Amino acid sequence: MSKIKIAIQKSGRLNEDSVQILKDCGISIDNGKDQLKADTRNFPMEVMFLRNGDIPQYLRDGVVDIAIIGENVLIEKGTDLLIQERLNFSKCKVSLAVPKEFEYNSIKDLDGKRIATSYPNTVNEYLKKKGITAELHQISGSVEIAPNIGLADAICDIVSSGSTLFKNNLKEVEVMLTSEAVLAVSPKISEENKEILEKLQFRIKSVLKARASKYVLLNAPNDKIENIVKILPGMRSPTVLPLAEKGWSSIHTVVEKNKFWDILDELKEEGAEGILVCPIEKMVL
Repeated sequence: MSKIKIAIQKSGRLNEDSVQILKDCGISIDNGKDQLKADTRNFPMEVMFLRNGDIPQYLRDGVVDIAIIGENVLIEKGTDLLIQERLNFSKCKVSLAVPKEFEYNSIKDLDGKRIATSYPNTVNEYLKKKGITAELHQISGSVEIAPNIGLADAICDIVSSGSTLFKNNLKEVEVMLTSEAVLAVSPKISEENKEILEKLQFRIKSVLKARASKYVLLNAPNDKIENIVKILPGMRSPTVLPLAEKGWSSIHTVVEKNKFWDILDELKEEGAEGILVCPIEKMVL
């Protein structure tokens, strides 16, 4: 049987999140410490642990069929590669930052300046659109130290919480793009492995939908059910079950996680009681 080859980042947060979503999809990875290639026990897949920046070329050459990779890396090195699915984790920004004492008013203040970055293509494209000319210093790591050692006047790097910038006396001044983990596919993937990819995507969609939803149970007087049902979005329509206590029912539904708090007060105003909110492991639609 054919196996689909997937690349994920060798280490770091994206590695952890990538391994987790595969586990949530029911895929067990036989991976020992520092192992660069691993099989899976219950899905036709082979996992390769690679440097993030090398993955686009592996996809392009067909060495791997698919990859979980930061969108920012594709923008820098793989604009020709197809994004198959957005995964809604490992979110970050690619931003320009300057020393805190730098008097920054607009992007024009970087005209003629030196910028250190691991994303030269992204920076060049951004500055070109803004009509700015700058001298780029391409470095592969510890970009944030460049202004402190006199190598550059500004930097372009990934920003998550901003703590690294703060520790290095830098401030974020321009957000060039936002990024998240994506599932990218090789242009050389075989037809047989496309079928495996469809099965994997089905599982991923189920996991992502579950992560974004909560199962809500509540009790309500029967004369309030109609109003409460109008408030609840639900998947199709809420489930209403009679309680042992006459005149009361239990209402069950699924609510988008980021909308629950917005509707909670409305539910209480309409007489909802005993509201329980539970996580969902999978959602097959």
